[in-house]
Amino acid sequence: MNAIHRRQFIKSVGLSAASLPFLIGLPSLGLAAPARPRQRLVVMFSPNGTIPPNFWPDETGADFKLKEILSPLEPFKNRMLVLNGLANKVRGDGDNHMRGMSCLLTAIELFPGNIQGGSDTPAGWASGISIDQEIKNYFQSREETRTRFGSLEFGVGVTDRADPWTRMSYAGPNQPVAPISDPYQMYQKLYGQMKDKESLQSILDDVQDDLKKVRKIISAEDRRLLEEHQSLVRQMEKEITDAGKQKLRVDPPALQDGIADQNDNVPRLSRMQIDLLVNSFVNDMARVATLQYTKSVGMARMNWLDIRDGHHSLSHEPDKNEDAVTKLTKINKWFCGELRYLVEKLSTTPEPGSSGTMLDNTLIVWTNELGKGNSHTLNNIPFVLIGGGFGFQMGRSLKFEGTPHNRLHLALAHAVGHKIPTFGKAALCEAGPLVLS
Repeated sequence: MNAIHRRQFIKSVGLSAASLPFLIGLPSLGLAAPARPRQRLVVMFSPNGTIPPNFWPDETGADFKLKEILSPLEPFKNRMLVLNGLANKVRGDGDNHMRGMSCLLTAIELFPGNIQGGSDTPAGWASGISIDQEIKNYFQSREETRTRFGSLEFGVGVTDRADPWTRMSYAGPNQPVAPISDPYQMYQKLYGQMKDKESLQSILDDVQDDLKKVRKIISAEDRRLLEEHQSLVRQMEKEITDAGKQKLRVDPPALQDGIADQNDNVPRLSRMQIDLLVNSFVNDMARVATLQYTKSVGMARMNWLDIRDGHHSLSHEPDKNEDAVTKLTKINKWFCGELRYLVEKLSTTPEPGSSGTMLDNTLIVWTNELGKGNSHTLNNIPFVLIGGGFGFQMGRSLKFEGTPHNRLHLALAHAVGHKIPTFGKAALCEAGPLVLS
């Protein structure tokens, strides 16, 4: 029932408007707002910038043509939003690769630190939460959108090294979230059984007295760290309990055995991770996911494309190096092909318990830490949105002029009902959420 009908109801019954907040939740009166449709978010990342002439459409509006890199998505052009002209305007410590990666989803400065990159100032982790985790927390705060994991972080070819070049998701300030790059480990997280369940569930109970004693003699910062550790263990306990309660809608995908987490296996690892991601959505284990290919400054060698150069080194080649441009176009087109595989999987999977497909209720954001590899620019960061469920008007190519990417993140939050006034660096949100409807 919309606002006009509610007012008419109140008038016809002879009630005052002040009574509406008390009556709106009563099901028998039918005044409650309709339930929101299921919404999911996937952020896909590929590194080292793009080749602008082979990526950005020349046209704006609905009548646009896809260039070579985006051509794999031609069958889904009417489900796409290509956003040209968004900029990562976060400044401060760290080089552009570091800020490009760790400020990509947080949209706020890095802490000072001791990790030295290509700039004069070293840096640390990001000083705020990332948009995927912000939306995850919002979903988890509401009974109707709460899931077992909330969010899942998938990696493909991501190094074990932890630094601002390798992390884009943050649970909060100084709290990077590591992607799981091994599909067998992700499978175990989703579907495996913990061997020492009883032991894990009783750990905190056994040490409570000791922790109370220690808490009295440690600093406030150490108490905070201790509480975070306890919270993590409790979360693990909850996941174990929830795993026992949840019944799967569909069986887990069958993974091929023995695919090592190595460079030359990246194509097979990618498909395994995408299959797991879609299956986890079907089983409603999470409604937010990230899919991170390698990392900023990633040196993957795309041997399966017959390219022997390291990706990052190749991205530094000047524009006049036609061979490098051809190879980088081929690399970025391959990433787009993996995105197409994800889109196809979602578009051919029926929405559980509803009509349509899962793509109708899933928005995928494909992005990068740089606009262009050899200039390290944070302007014109690639942002391609594909799918549905967020109320955006799709099937368009839009051109902005140095618009802070904070405003896109704000639009994502508002689209799921999370009406936060700012996200990341507040000064970069002054114009409000990006208007995409």
